[in-house]
Amino acid sequence: MALDTGTEALARLAEERVDHRFKGLPPDADGLTVSELAGQRRNLFTGGFATPVLALSAERLEHNLALMETYAARHGLAFAPHGKTSMAPQLFHRQIEHGAWGITLAVPHQVRVARAFGIRRIFLANELVDAAALRWVSAELDADPDFRFVCYVDSVRGARLMDAALTDAGASRPVDVVVELAAGEGARTGVRTEAECAAVADAVAGAPTLRLAGVAGYEGEVPDADPERVRAWLRRLVALAVDFDKAGRFAGLEEIVLSAGGSAWFDAVADVFAEVPGLSLPVLKLLRSGAYVSHDDGHYREVTPFNRVPDEGALEPAFRLWTQVVSRPSPEQAFANAGKRDAAYDLDLPFAQVVRPADGGPERAATGVTVSGLSDQHAWLRTAPEADLEVGDWVGLGLSHPCTSFDKWQLIPLAQADGTVVDYIRTFF
Repeated sequence: MALDTGTEALARLAEERVDHRFKGLPPDADGLTVSELAGQRRNLFTGGFATPVLALSAERLEHNLALMETYAARHGLAFAPHGKTSMAPQLFHRQIEHGAWGITLAVPHQVRVARAFGIRRIFLANELVDAAALRWVSAELDADPDFRFVCYVDSVRGARLMDAALTDAGASRPVDVVVELAAGEGARTGVRTEAECAAVADAVAGAPTLRLAGVAGYEGEVPDADPERVRAWLRRLVALAVDFDKAGRFAGLEEIVLSAGGSAWFDAVADVFAEVPGLSLPVLKLLRSGAYVSHDDGHYREVTPFNRVPDEGALEPAFRLWTQVVSRPSPEQAFANAGKRDAAYDLDLPFAQVVRPADGGPERAATGVTVSGLSDQHAWLRTAPEADLEVGDWVGLGLSHPCTSFDKWQLIPLAQADGTVVDYIRTFF
Protein backbone atom coordinates (compact mmCIF):
# COMPACT_ATOMS: atom_id res chain seq x y z
CA MET A 1 0.00 0.00 0.00
CA ALA A 2 1.71 3.16 -1.21
CA LEU A 3 1.88 6.38 0.77
CA ASP A 4 -0.03 8.25 -1.95
CA THR A 5 -2.96 5.94 -1.11
CA GLY A 6 -2.68 7.37 2.41
CA THR A 7 -2.81 10.88 1.01
CA GLU A 8 -5.93 9.95 -0.94
CA ALA A 9 -7.48 8.43 2.20
CA LEU A 10 -6.82 11.63 4.14
CA ALA A 11 -8.44 13.61 1.34
CA ARG A 12 -11.52 11.41 1.61
CA LEU A 13 -11.74 12.27 5.31
CA ALA A 14 -12.09 15.91 4.32
CA GLU A 15 -15.06 14.99 2.13
CA GLU A 16 -16.94 13.20 4.90
CA ARG A 17 -20.31 14.78 5.65
CA VAL A 18 -20.94 16.38 9.02
CA ASP A 19 -24.06 15.10 10.79
CA HIS A 20 -25.47 13.80 14.08
CA ARG A 21 -22.63 11.25 14.46
CA PHE A 22 -20.22 13.95 15.54
CA LYS A 23 -21.06 15.46 18.91
CA GLY A 24 -20.38 19.09 19.69
CA LEU A 25 -20.37 20.30 16.09
CA PRO A 26 -22.76 23.06 14.96
CA PRO A 27 -26.22 21.64 14.18
CA ASP A 28 -26.52 23.98 11.23
CA ALA A 29 -23.40 22.41 9.68
CA ASP A 30 -25.25 19.17 8.90
CA GLY A 31 -24.62 18.18 5.30
CA LEU A 32 -21.43 20.19 4.88
CA THR A 33 -18.23 18.30 4.23
CA VAL A 34 -15.53 18.50 6.86
CA SER A 35 -13.48 20.52 4.38
CA GLU A 36 -16.31 22.98 3.82
CA LEU A 37 -16.88 23.41 7.54
CA ALA A 38 -13.17 23.91 8.17
CA GLY A 39 -13.10 26.48 5.37
CA GLN A 40 -15.71 28.54 7.19
CA ARG A 41 -13.22 28.99 10.06
CA ARG A 42 -15.98 29.23 12.61
CA ASN A 43 -15.25 30.37 16.14
CA LEU A 44 -15.53 27.68 18.78
CA PHE A 45 -17.44 30.02 21.11
CA THR A 46 -19.63 32.00 18.74
CA GLY A 47 -19.90 29.74 15.69
CA GLY A 48 -22.74 27.49 16.77
CA PHE A 49 -20.81 24.69 18.47
CA ALA A 50 -22.85 22.85 21.10
CA THR A 51 -21.62 21.77 24.51
CA PRO A 52 -19.97 19.58 25.48
CA VAL A 53 -17.27 19.98 22.86
CA LEU A 54 -13.65 18.89 22.99
CA ALA A 55 -11.05 21.12 21.32
CA LEU A 56 -7.41 20.55 20.48
CA SER A 57 -5.09 23.56 20.46
CA ALA A 58 -3.50 24.08 17.03
CA GLU A 59 -0.54 25.97 18.44
CA ARG A 60 0.17 23.55 21.29
CA LEU A 61 -0.15 20.52 19.05
CA GLU A 62 2.45 21.96 16.69
CA HIS A 63 4.72 22.83 19.61
CA ASN A 64 4.59 19.28 20.95
CA LEU A 65 5.23 17.71 17.55
CA ALA A 66 8.26 19.93 16.97
CA LEU A 67 9.63 19.45 20.50
CA MET A 68 9.70 15.66 20.32
CA GLU A 69 11.15 15.75 16.81
CA THR A 70 14.00 17.88 18.13
CA TYR A 71 14.43 15.73 21.24
CA ALA A 72 14.69 12.47 19.30
CA ALA A 73 17.15 13.95 16.82
CA ARG A 74 19.30 15.46 19.57
CA HIS A 75 19.63 12.07 21.26
CA GLY A 76 20.15 9.98 18.12
CA LEU A 77 16.84 8.18 18.51
CA ALA A 78 14.45 6.99 15.85
CA PHE A 79 10.84 7.67 16.86
CA ALA A 80 7.74 5.52 16.39
CA PRO A 81 5.14 7.30 18.57
CA HIS A 82 2.39 5.10 19.93
CA GLY A 83 -0.64 5.65 17.74
CA LYS A 84 -3.09 4.12 20.22
CA THR A 85 -3.04 7.49 21.97
CA SER A 86 -4.94 9.31 19.26
CA MET A 87 -5.91 6.74 16.60
CA ALA A 88 -6.00 9.77 14.31
CA PRO A 89 -4.39 9.17 10.89
CA GLN A 90 -4.09 12.92 10.32
CA LEU A 91 -1.88 13.07 13.41
CA PHE A 92 0.05 9.95 12.34
CA HIS A 93 1.03 11.75 9.15
CA ARG A 94 1.92 14.94 10.99
CA GLN A 95 4.13 12.90 13.32
CA ILE A 96 5.87 11.35 10.32
CA GLU A 97 6.28 14.80 8.75
CA HIS A 98 7.98 15.73 12.02
CA GLY A 99 10.57 13.01 11.60
CA ALA A 100 8.90 9.90 13.00
CA TRP A 101 10.32 6.60 11.66
CA GLY A 102 6.85 5.05 11.78
CA ILE A 103 3.94 4.45 14.13
CA THR A 104 3.63 2.06 17.07
CA LEU A 105 0.31 0.30 17.61
CA ALA A 106 -1.13 -2.25 20.03
CA VAL A 107 -3.72 -4.48 18.32
CA PRO A 108 -4.51 -5.66 14.75
CA HIS A 109 -7.43 -3.29 14.25
CA GLN A 110 -5.15 -0.33 14.83
CA VAL A 111 -2.66 -1.70 12.30
CA ARG A 112 -5.45 -1.98 9.72
CA VAL A 113 -6.38 1.67 10.32
CA ALA A 114 -2.78 2.78 9.88
CA ARG A 115 -2.37 0.76 6.68
CA ALA A 116 -5.63 2.14 5.29
CA PHE A 117 -4.01 5.57 5.57
CA GLY A 118 -0.71 4.54 4.00
CA ILE A 119 1.57 4.14 7.02
CA ARG A 120 4.61 2.21 5.77
CA ARG A 121 6.40 1.37 9.02
CA ILE A 122 4.53 -0.15 11.95
CA PHE A 123 5.81 -1.46 15.28
CA LEU A 124 3.22 -3.64 17.02
CA ALA A 125 4.00 -3.56 20.74
CA ASN A 126 2.37 -6.91 21.41
CA GLU A 127 2.85 -10.54 20.53
CA LEU A 128 0.54 -11.33 17.59
CA VAL A 129 -0.88 -14.87 17.65
CA ASP A 130 -4.28 -14.26 16.02
CA ALA A 131 -4.25 -16.42 12.86
CA ALA A 132 -6.70 -14.20 10.98
CA ALA A 133 -4.67 -11.09 11.74
CA LEU A 134 -1.44 -12.85 10.76
CA ARG A 135 -2.94 -13.87 7.41
CA TRP A 136 -3.82 -10.23 6.81
CA VAL A 137 -0.37 -8.98 7.84
CA SER A 138 1.25 -11.58 5.57
CA ALA A 139 -0.88 -10.44 2.64
CA GLU A 140 0.07 -6.82 3.30
CA LEU A 141 3.77 -7.70 3.41
CA ASP A 142 3.55 -9.78 0.25
CA ALA A 143 1.67 -7.06 -1.62
CA ASP A 144 3.88 -4.14 -0.60
CA PRO A 145 7.67 -4.51 -0.56
CA ASP A 146 7.93 -1.08 1.12
CA PHE A 147 5.85 -2.15 4.14
CA ARG A 148 7.98 -2.70 7.29
CA PHE A 149 6.24 -4.52 10.12
CA VAL A 150 7.81 -5.47 13.48
CA CYS A 151 6.08 -7.08 16.45
CA TYR A 152 6.89 -8.56 19.83
CA VAL A 153 7.41 -12.23 20.56
CA ASP A 154 7.48 -13.24 24.23
CA SER A 155 7.11 -17.02 24.31
CA VAL A 156 8.18 -20.18 22.53
CA ARG A 157 4.52 -21.09 22.08
CA GLY A 158 3.82 -17.68 20.59
CA ALA A 159 6.60 -18.14 18.04
CA ARG A 160 5.22 -21.55 17.10
CA LEU A 161 1.67 -20.25 16.75
CA MET A 162 2.87 -17.38 14.56
CA ASP A 163 4.88 -19.73 12.37
CA ALA A 164 1.97 -22.12 11.95
CA ALA A 165 -0.45 -19.36 10.97
CA LEU A 166 2.00 -17.75 8.55
CA THR A 167 2.88 -21.09 7.00
CA ASP A 168 -0.82 -21.83 6.46
CA ALA A 169 -1.15 -18.39 4.88
CA GLY A 170 1.65 -19.17 2.42
CA ALA A 171 3.71 -16.19 3.58
CA SER A 172 6.54 -15.32 1.23
CA ARG A 173 8.10 -12.61 3.44
CA PRO A 174 9.08 -13.41 7.01
CA VAL A 175 7.59 -11.33 9.81
CA ASP A 176 10.19 -9.39 11.79
CA VAL A 177 9.93 -9.98 15.54
CA VAL A 178 11.73 -8.59 18.58
CA VAL A 179 12.02 -10.55 21.80
CA GLU A 180 10.21 -8.64 24.54
CA LEU A 181 12.09 -8.54 27.83
CA ALA A 182 9.69 -8.16 30.75
CA ALA A 183 10.23 -5.22 33.05
CA GLY A 184 10.40 -7.48 36.08
CA GLU A 185 8.44 -10.03 38.08
CA GLY A 186 4.83 -9.01 38.32
CA ALA A 187 5.16 -6.67 35.33
CA ARG A 188 2.94 -6.96 32.30
CA THR A 189 3.96 -9.01 29.24
CA GLY A 190 7.43 -10.12 28.21
CA VAL A 191 9.97 -12.87 28.85
CA ARG A 192 11.05 -12.93 32.49
CA THR A 193 14.67 -14.11 32.26
CA GLU A 194 17.56 -13.85 29.82
CA ALA A 195 17.71 -17.65 29.56
CA GLU A 196 14.07 -17.74 28.51
CA CYS A 197 14.79 -14.93 26.02
CA ALA A 198 17.42 -17.17 24.42
CA ALA A 199 14.90 -20.02 24.20
CA VAL A 200 12.40 -17.74 22.49
CA ALA A 201 15.11 -16.56 20.09
CA ASP A 202 15.91 -20.20 19.32
CA ALA A 203 12.25 -20.82 18.53
CA VAL A 204 12.24 -17.85 16.17
CA ALA A 205 15.39 -19.14 14.47
CA GLY A 206 13.61 -22.44 13.89
CA ALA A 207 10.56 -20.76 12.33
CA PRO A 208 11.02 -20.10 8.59
CA THR A 209 8.26 -17.48 8.56
CA LEU A 210 9.84 -15.35 11.32
CA ARG A 211 13.01 -13.26 11.48
CA LEU A 212 14.62 -12.08 14.71
CA ALA A 213 15.10 -8.32 14.27
CA GLY A 214 16.10 -7.22 17.78
CA VAL A 215 14.91 -6.83 21.36
CA ALA A 216 12.43 -4.50 23.02
CA GLY A 217 10.38 -3.82 26.12
CA TYR A 218 8.48 -1.21 28.09
CA GLU A 219 10.22 0.39 31.03
CA GLY A 220 6.96 1.92 32.27
CA GLU A 221 6.15 -1.46 33.84
CA VAL A 222 9.26 -1.59 36.04
CA PRO A 223 7.93 -2.33 39.56
CA ASP A 224 8.29 0.63 41.95
CA ALA A 225 9.84 2.58 39.09
CA ASP A 226 12.42 5.22 39.90
CA PRO A 227 15.36 6.47 37.81
CA GLU A 228 17.77 3.89 39.22
CA ARG A 229 15.47 0.90 38.70
CA VAL A 230 14.42 2.02 35.23
CA ARG A 231 18.01 2.53 34.09
CA ALA A 232 19.01 -0.85 35.53
CA TRP A 233 16.30 -2.58 33.52
CA LEU A 234 17.22 -0.65 30.36
CA ARG A 235 20.82 -1.80 30.77
CA ARG A 236 19.53 -5.38 30.96
CA LEU A 237 17.75 -4.78 27.66
CA VAL A 238 20.91 -3.40 26.03
CA ALA A 239 22.95 -6.32 27.42
CA LEU A 240 20.45 -8.74 25.91
CA ALA A 241 20.96 -7.14 22.49
CA VAL A 242 24.73 -7.35 22.93
CA ASP A 243 24.57 -11.03 23.92
CA PHE A 244 22.29 -11.90 20.99
CA ASP A 245 24.64 -10.08 18.63
CA LYS A 246 27.70 -11.92 19.97
CA ALA A 247 25.85 -15.19 19.45
CA GLY A 248 25.26 -14.31 15.79
CA ARG A 249 21.51 -14.18 16.16
CA PHE A 250 21.19 -11.06 13.98
CA ALA A 251 23.13 -12.37 10.98
CA GLY A 252 21.63 -11.26 7.69
CA LEU A 253 19.95 -8.12 9.01
CA GLU A 254 20.63 -4.58 7.86
CA GLU A 255 20.13 -3.20 11.38
CA ILE A 256 19.32 -4.32 14.91
CA VAL A 257 16.12 -2.99 16.47
CA LEU A 258 16.46 -1.85 20.09
CA SER A 259 13.22 -0.36 21.34
CA ALA A 260 11.71 1.01 24.56
CA GLY A 261 10.20 4.24 25.71
CA GLY A 262 6.83 5.24 27.08
CA SER A 263 5.91 8.80 27.99
CA ALA A 264 7.23 8.82 31.56
CA TRP A 265 10.86 7.67 31.22
CA PHE A 266 12.10 8.53 27.75
CA ASP A 267 14.95 10.55 29.28
CA ALA A 268 16.27 7.35 30.86
CA VAL A 269 15.89 5.57 27.52
CA ALA A 270 17.88 8.31 25.79
CA ASP A 271 20.64 8.13 28.41
CA VAL A 272 21.03 4.35 28.42
CA PHE A 273 20.66 3.92 24.67
CA ALA A 274 23.50 6.43 24.29
CA GLU A 275 25.69 3.85 26.07
CA VAL A 276 25.06 1.07 23.51
CA PRO A 277 28.48 -0.33 22.51
CA GLY A 278 29.48 -0.93 18.94
CA LEU A 279 27.66 -3.98 17.55
CA SER A 280 28.12 -5.91 14.35
CA LEU A 281 25.36 -3.90 12.66
CA PRO A 282 23.86 -0.41 12.96
CA VAL A 283 21.32 -0.14 15.79
CA LEU A 284 17.86 1.36 15.26
CA LYS A 285 17.24 2.93 18.69
CA LEU A 286 13.48 3.18 18.56
CA LEU A 287 11.55 5.35 21.04
CA ARG A 288 7.78 4.79 21.25
CA SER A 289 6.34 7.57 23.46
CA GLY A 290 2.84 8.59 22.36
CA ALA A 291 1.08 10.79 24.93
CA TYR A 292 3.25 13.78 24.02
CA VAL A 293 1.11 14.64 21.01
CA SER A 294 -1.56 16.28 23.16
CA HIS A 295 0.10 15.95 26.58
CA ASP A 296 -2.36 16.63 29.43
CA ASP A 297 -3.18 18.66 32.53
CA GLY A 298 -2.88 15.77 34.99
CA HIS A 299 -0.95 12.53 35.02
CA TYR A 300 1.51 13.27 32.20
CA ARG A 301 2.03 16.83 33.35
CA GLU A 302 3.30 15.28 36.59
CA VAL A 303 5.41 12.42 35.17
CA THR A 304 6.84 13.88 31.95
CA PRO A 305 10.63 13.56 31.78
CA PHE A 306 10.83 17.22 30.82
CA ASN A 307 10.24 17.96 34.52
CA ARG A 308 13.62 16.30 35.14
CA VAL A 309 15.37 17.85 32.14
CA PRO A 310 13.80 21.34 31.87
CA ASP A 311 16.64 22.62 29.70
CA GLU A 312 15.34 20.34 26.92
CA GLY A 313 11.98 22.11 26.71
CA ALA A 314 8.45 21.52 27.96
CA LEU A 315 5.36 19.90 26.49
CA GLU A 316 2.10 21.84 26.55
CA PRO A 317 -1.37 20.43 27.32
CA ALA A 318 -3.37 20.76 24.11
CA PHE A 319 -6.83 19.51 25.11
CA ARG A 320 -9.67 21.49 26.62
CA LEU A 321 -13.19 20.17 27.13
CA TRP A 322 -15.84 22.86 27.07
CA THR A 323 -18.99 22.17 29.04
CA GLN A 324 -21.93 24.32 30.10
CA VAL A 325 -23.45 24.88 33.53
CA VAL A 326 -26.99 23.49 33.42
CA SER A 327 -27.88 23.55 37.12
CA ARG A 328 -26.87 25.65 40.14
CA PRO A 329 -28.92 24.10 42.95
CA SER A 330 -26.96 25.65 45.82
CA PRO A 331 -24.08 28.06 46.48
CA GLU A 332 -21.82 25.05 47.03
CA GLN A 333 -22.74 23.05 43.97
CA ALA A 334 -23.24 23.26 40.24
CA PHE A 335 -23.65 20.74 37.43
CA ALA A 336 -22.28 20.93 33.91
CA ASN A 337 -23.30 18.85 30.90
CA ALA A 338 -20.13 16.79 30.34
CA GLY A 339 -19.55 13.46 32.02
CA LYS A 340 -17.90 10.07 31.68
CA ARG A 341 -19.03 9.80 28.06
CA ASP A 342 -17.05 12.94 27.23
CA ALA A 343 -14.08 13.25 29.61
CA ALA A 344 -11.17 11.03 30.60
CA TYR A 345 -11.49 10.00 34.23
CA ASP A 346 -9.45 6.78 34.59
CA LEU A 347 -6.39 8.53 36.07
CA ASP A 348 -7.73 11.85 37.39
CA LEU A 349 -10.94 13.80 37.29
CA PRO A 350 -10.98 16.82 34.94
CA PHE A 351 -9.69 20.15 36.19
CA ALA A 352 -11.83 23.30 36.03
CA GLN A 353 -9.58 25.93 34.44
CA VAL A 354 -11.53 28.84 32.92
CA VAL A 355 -15.04 30.23 32.72
CA ARG A 356 -16.63 32.01 29.74
CA PRO A 357 -19.70 33.89 31.03
CA ALA A 358 -23.01 33.31 29.26
CA ASP A 359 -23.43 37.08 28.84
CA GLY A 360 -20.33 37.28 26.64
CA GLY A 361 -18.03 38.76 29.26
CA PRO A 362 -14.29 38.12 29.22
CA GLU A 363 -12.87 34.69 29.98
CA ARG A 364 -11.62 34.33 33.55
CA ALA A 365 -9.95 31.74 35.74
CA ALA A 366 -12.32 29.15 37.26
CA THR A 367 -11.48 30.32 40.78
CA GLY A 368 -13.17 28.25 43.45
CA VAL A 369 -14.55 25.66 41.02
CA THR A 370 -13.53 21.99 41.41
CA VAL A 371 -14.75 18.91 39.59
CA SER A 372 -15.70 16.54 42.42
CA GLY A 373 -17.22 13.71 40.38
CA LEU A 374 -18.61 12.58 37.05
CA SER A 375 -21.87 10.91 36.13
CA ASP A 376 -22.48 9.59 32.64
CA GLN A 377 -23.48 13.02 31.32
CA HIS A 378 -22.84 15.42 34.19
CA ALA A 379 -19.82 16.94 35.86
CA TRP A 380 -20.32 17.56 39.57
CA LEU A 381 -18.82 20.94 40.40
CA ARG A 382 -17.97 21.97 43.95
CA THR A 383 -18.09 25.76 44.23
CA ALA A 384 -16.36 27.78 46.95
CA PRO A 385 -17.70 31.17 48.08
CA GLU A 386 -15.40 32.98 45.62
CA ALA A 387 -16.74 31.03 42.65
CA ASP A 388 -18.67 33.26 40.26
CA LEU A 389 -20.67 30.73 38.26
CA GLU A 390 -24.12 30.95 36.70
CA VAL A 391 -26.35 28.66 34.69
CA GLY A 392 -25.38 29.03 31.04
CA ASP A 393 -21.69 29.76 31.65
CA TRP A 394 -19.14 27.69 29.73
CA VAL A 395 -16.45 25.99 31.81
CA GLY A 396 -13.20 24.90 30.19
CA LEU A 397 -11.84 21.67 31.67
CA GLY A 398 -8.32 20.32 31.51
CA LEU A 399 -8.03 16.55 31.15
CA SER A 400 -5.75 13.79 32.39
CA HIS A 401 -4.67 10.86 30.15
CA PRO A 402 -4.73 11.56 26.41
CA CYS A 403 -5.47 7.93 25.48
CA THR A 404 -8.90 8.00 27.09
CA SER A 405 -9.62 11.56 25.94
CA PHE A 406 -9.24 10.96 22.22
CA ASP A 407 -11.30 7.78 22.25
CA LYS A 408 -14.50 9.54 23.33
CA TRP A 409 -14.60 11.85 20.31
CA GLN A 410 -14.82 10.94 16.61
CA LEU A 411 -14.25 14.41 15.18
CA ILE A 412 -12.30 16.96 17.21
CA PRO A 413 -12.09 20.67 16.35
CA LEU A 414 -8.53 21.95 15.99
CA ALA A 415 -8.76 25.50 17.31
CA GLN A 416 -6.37 28.43 17.37
CA ALA A 417 -5.88 30.46 20.54
CA ASP A 418 -8.59 32.94 19.55
CA GLY A 419 -11.12 30.12 19.07
CA THR A 420 -10.91 29.94 15.27
CA VAL A 421 -11.41 26.32 14.22
CA VAL A 422 -9.04 25.56 11.35
CA ASP A 423 -9.45 21.80 10.97
CA TYR A 424 -11.11 18.69 12.40
CA ILE A 425 -9.24 15.60 13.61
CA ARG A 426 -10.94 12.25 12.85
CA THR A 427 -10.33 9.32 15.20
CA PHE A 428 -10.83 5.58 14.64
CA PHE A 429 -11.37 3.54 17.82
